[in-house]
Amino acid sequence: MANIAFLGLGNMGGPMAANLVKAGHWVAGYDLVEAQKMTAAEMGVSVMGSAREAVAGAEIIVTMLPAGRHVLAAWAEFLPAAPKGALVIDSSTIDVDSAKRAHEAGRAEGVLTLDAPVSGGVGGAAGGTLTFMCGGSAEAFAKAKPVLEAMGKRIVHCGGPGAGQAAKICNNMILGATMIATCEAFVLAEKLGLSAQALFDVASTSSGQSWSLTTYCPVPGPVPTSPANRDYKPGFAASLMLKDMRLAQEAAASAGVATPLGAAATQLYALFAAAGHGGDDFSGVINFLRGTQASG
Repeated sequence: MANIAFLGLGNMGGPMAANLVKAGHWVAGYDLVEAQKMTAAEMGVSVMGSAREAVAGAEIIVTMLPAGRHVLAAWAEFLPAAPKGALVIDSSTIDVDSAKRAHEAGRAEGVLTLDAPVSGGVGGAAGGTLTFMCGGSAEAFAKAKPVLEAMGKRIVHCGGPGAGQAAKICNNMILGATMIATCEAFVLAEKLGLSAQALFDVASTSSGQSWSLTTYCPVPGPVPTSPANRDYKPGFAASLMLKDMRLAQEAAASAGVATPLGAAATQLYALFAAAGHGGDDFSGVINFLRGTQASG
C-alpha cells in the first residue's frame, strides 16, 4: 500500500480520497475549505495543515482542483517539498496548455507526472467507477494504474503529456452537444403528441441511441436514475459542462479546427447558466429549450 497525498477534497476529490483509504492506502489530504476537510477526515483521510505538509513523504500525489491556474499555483507551492521520484497525478479538468506546463514543472523538480482527468461525475467518484483518461510517460502510467484502479473501473493511457486532457475535452464536447440534440428531440416529440416513453423506447434501440438518452435521459420516467427525476439536481452541473465546452472551444481555436456544433452548444449552456441555472444538472437545459426555466 502507498503513502498518498490528495489535494482538493471537494465533491469529486473527497469521495476519491475516501476510496483510496478503503483500498488500504494511507492518505494525507488538504483543502482550503474547512467543511471539506472535516468531511474527508470523517472518511478516514488524515487532514494536514498545508499542501507542503501533505506531500512530505508521499509516494504519490493527486490533485483535483477547479482550473488550470489553480493546478499550476498548487504545483508551484508543493513540488519543492515533494520527494524526488514521486508520482504526481492531476485529475482536474483543465486546458491542455496548463497540463503541459504542469508536466514541465514536475520534470524540473524530478518527479513523474500524469494528467488524468475523469469521467463519471460525483456518482462515479463515490462508487469508484470513474474513467481515467491519462496523459504522460509509460512509466508514470504504469505506476499510477494500481492506484487509479482503486478509484475507477476504466483506466486508459491516451498518449503523452496533455493527451488525457485532450481526450476529456473531446469526450465532453460530444456529450454536451449530444445532450442538447436529445433534449431538442424530446421537446419536438411533446409538440407532436408523442409520449416521452414512446420516443425513448424507439430511440434507445435505434440509431438515435446515446449515453445522453439511455443513461441520462433528460425527461422524468424512462431512466429512473437520471437527474430529471430529481428536479434536475446534479449530477453534472451546467456550470461545469459550460467550463468543459469552453475548454473545447479554446482548444479548437488554438488548433485551427472548426467545431460549429460545439460552438452552438457552448452558447446554449452559457445562456442557460446566465439565466441562473448553472447549479442545475446540464440535462436541465431541456427546460431552457422549452422556453421555461428549471426549478431549483
